[in-house]
Amino acid sequence: MTRLAQTEGLDDEQRDVLRTVRSFVDREVIPHASALEHADEFPADIVDGMRELGLFGLRVPEAYGGLGVSLLTYALVVEELSRGWMSLSGILNTHFIVAYLLSQHGTEAQRQRLLPRLATGEVRGAFSMSEPDCGSDVAAITSRAERDADGWVMNARKMWLTNGARAGVVAVLVRTSPPDAGHRGMTTFLLEKEPGFGDVGNGITVSAPIPKLGYKGVETVELVVDGARLPADSVIGGDEGVGSGFFQMMDGIEVGRVNVAARGCGVALRAFELAIAYAQQRRTFGKPIAQHQAISFALAEMGTKVEAAHQMMVKAAKAKDAGRRNDLEAGMAKYLAAEYAKEVVEASLRIHGGYGYSQEYEIERLYRDVPLLLIGEGTAEIQKMIIGRRLLEDYSIG
Repeated sequence: MTRLAQTEGLDDEQRDVLRTVRSFVDREVIPHASALEHADEFPADIVDGMRELGLFGLRVPEAYGGLGVSLLTYALVVEELSRGWMSLSGILNTHFIVAYLLSQHGTEAQRQRLLPRLATGEVRGAFSMSEPDCGSDVAAITSRAERDADGWVMNARKMWLTNGARAGVVAVLVRTSPPDAGHRGMTTFLLEKEPGFGDVGNGITVSAPIPKLGYKGVETVELVVDGARLPADSVIGGDEGVGSGFFQMMDGIEVGRVNVAARGCGVALRAFELAIAYAQQRRTFGKPIAQHQAISFALAEMGTKVEAAHQMMVKAAKAKDAGRRNDLEAGMAKYLAAEYAKEVVEASLRIHGGYGYSQEYEIERLYRDVPLLLIGEGTAEIQKMIIGRRLLEDYSIG
């Protein structure tokens, strides 16, 4: 452990979990991540190791075979994984959100059927709101599901599904009422499917992986659903969940934003570690560059940003764990951690100089990964809208 990014008040169990994950990352992830990332290869062996550690069941309640840890513990695990390779947190996060939606909003039958298999990683989860013509504007979705005699028929086209091919269950937000019903006309379905690319049956087609700047090794796909027949109990929450999908998804996204903040913290911490090590090894003008004031000032700024982002993320996770509304804290944490991660990674690349532009050095990978944090789980602009709205509520003079 280092002095930066420490968390006060952790119990022995939490510290043991984090030590185990950090050791796993140092041993199994960091030495192999860059080669796997450059090849855009799914890290099967690493994911098997994550399953053996029980990471897919971290947030699944113990009653359903999981570890039932707090959001804070989960976020700190994500921070450690992202310090090694941010793509691993994507494999885990989509899965976690499906498990969270089931735990919070699913029927008991849905929980009994899916949560034990999600806990072991036997079944993997993905979720989707975005469509080709709408991203942050969720109200503009056009995908639909309609009742029939036996259940539901879905027609949908969804974009940017992380883990979408390997997932066996996808939480999909679609319209079940006319557009004038607004947010209350949306419903979240559990779309169960066979893992794989192409035609996977029941009118479901998964695209080839979308080529990306970074965030490689984990597939991002488009999902097309053409007349898929879904049973009546495929609505999250059963009949009472019809029309509640938007609010369920927003609850999931709220905890997802803590996850993205944790990713930013992990990436920033790794970029700082690389920079401060390189600055003590690289010599110019007869001394290590760390002894030049310009570099020491850069390291000071980087360390301060790493610490600030971590503490904001911890505060957001603790608020949710305490049962409090945390959209303000989650929005602030996601916004701050993403922006600071971008700045710390760029500063680290500058310290590396020309070597930072080479694929032989790890910082090059971080530089391509970090832009995703600026747009994932809502852009920086969306976060500022949420933060501003909540501050005006809290400081209203009307």
